[in-house]
Amino acid sequence: LKRLMTPIAASCACQFLSQGVSFCRDRIDRQQSTRMLAQIQRQSLGTSRGQVPVRPAPISTQLVQQPRRAISLITRASTMSVNDFKTGVTIEIDGAPFRVLEFLHVKPGKGAAFVRTKLKNLLNGSNQEKTFRGGENVNIADVSRREGQFTYAEGDEYVFMDMESYNETRLGRDDTWARYLKEGAVCSLMFYDGKVISVEPPNFVELEVVDTPPGVKGNTASGGGSKPAKLETGATISVPLFIENGEKIKIDTR
Repeated sequence: LKRLMTPIAASCACQFLSQGVSFCRDRIDRQQSTRMLAQIQRQSLGTSRGQVPVRPAPISTQLVQQPRRAISLITRASTMSVNDFKTGVTIEIDGAPFRVLEFLHVKPGKGAAFVRTKLKNLLNGSNQEKTFRGGENVNIADVSRREGQFTYAEGDEYVFMDMESYNETRLGRDDTWARYLKEGAVCSLMFYDGKVISVEPPNFVELEVVDTPPGVKGNTASGGGSKPAKLETGATISVPLFIENGEKIKIDTR
């Protein structure tokens, strides 16, 4: 009997232990499920009250941002070679703007080439001659242009109106542009360092001839010869012989 009871007891004991273990596991799972459900309910309750649920921050690698190196920017004035000079180009010499009136490239038999120029100071209106070495670079004057209108003249002063700001500017008469302007003409105002320094007339203007000698009979447009003619602006130019008083002519101001 003892020999039979021992295996039976052992079997019962094993079954009891296995049931106890499964019972413990079920209890632990139910407890974990209960805690998780309670946590979800608390989070939803906090959200409904306007509170943002606190979530554990995810584990991430923090990147250390290296300080940026300071970069120094050097602004250089625009330059051009004297070999590229053209009439009307504005350059800067000793802090003043100059307009190229005439230039001549000279290449002697001996020695280096050079460029002989005639310049006009746009600040004081004076002319001067200057010689540059061939290939020498010069600064281009920082001159801006805005549309303006010649309104009237008082003696040797010409009054212009800026078409953007409607401000008036007075400039002393300069034959390089005044000879082609009549009241109401639209032109370009040249600004340097925030001030109007000169005027550029339109490329083409139509002006009336007010005084010119009578033409000789038989003169035609195809014929040669010229004669002086005074324009309504007061300038005197050469015109063909067939032009008469009262006629309007188209002039290229460039």
